[in-house]
Amino acid sequence: MTGSPNIARLAAPLADPARARMVMLLMDGRAWTVTELGQATGLTKASASEHAARLLDAGLLTAKRQGRHKYLRLASPAVAHLIETMMALAAPDQPQSLGPRDPALREARLCYNHLAGALGVQLYASLSTRGFLAHTPGGLGLTARGHAFCQSFGLTEADLAPARAPLCRDCLDWSERQSHLGGRLGRLLLARMESQDWLRRRDGSRALTVTPVGRAAIAQVFPPC
Repeated sequence: MTGSPNIARLAAPLADPARARMVMLLMDGRAWTVTELGQATGLTKASASEHAARLLDAGLLTAKRQGRHKYLRLASPAVAHLIETMMALAAPDQPQSLGPRDPALREARLCYNHLAGALGVQLYASLSTRGFLAHTPGGLGLTARGHAFCQSFGLTEADLAPARAPLCRDCLDWSERQSHLGGRLGRLLLARMESQDWLRRRDGSRALTVTPVGRAAIAQVFPPC
C-alpha cells in the first residue's frame, strides 16, 4: 500500500541467522566491534562486516569510530524493545523451552538498558499492583503515588521530567512471557540498583548477578505479588 511503513525493509535484515545473532548479542547494551561480533558468531571479519552493513543500512544499528576501531550498538531502546519482543514470540510454545536455559539469565538479565527476567517481571508486577504504574489506552505511565515512590528510591525530579523518550514502556519478557519495565524509568531503576550493589554486571553475558544484599532488598522494595 502506497504510503505505508516499509516493514519488509526492517524485517528482511533480521531474517538471516547470523544477523539475528548479532543483534541479540548487542542486547547487553554494550558497544561491540565487528571483529568481536564475528568471533562470537563464528564469522570471518569480512563476512561480519557485510552483515553489520546490512543492519546499519536498515537503521537497526549505529556505528561510532574511535581510534582504529568502529563500535556498533543497537540504534535505540525502541530497537531493543523490538528484538526482545521478537525473541519472546519466536520461541517454541512449550513451557520447558521458553527463554534461556541458563538459570542466571532467566532470573535477572539486561534487556539493553533495563532489568529483564523473573526479577524484572517481579518489579513490574509489584509497581503495578501497588498503583504506581498507570495503564491507560495511551500507554504506560507513572501515577502520583509512583512518582513519590521513585523519589523515595533516590530518583530526582529531573529524572522523572517529561522528555522525548517515554518514561515507562511495557516490554514483553523473553523468558517469562509477561511484561517487564522498559523506558527511561526501567533504565533509571536498574542504574539505581546497580549503584547500591544489588545487581552486578558480568563480562561477556547479559546475566546480572544478584548479590545477597540485593536479593533481600529487592524482595523488600519490590515485593512479589
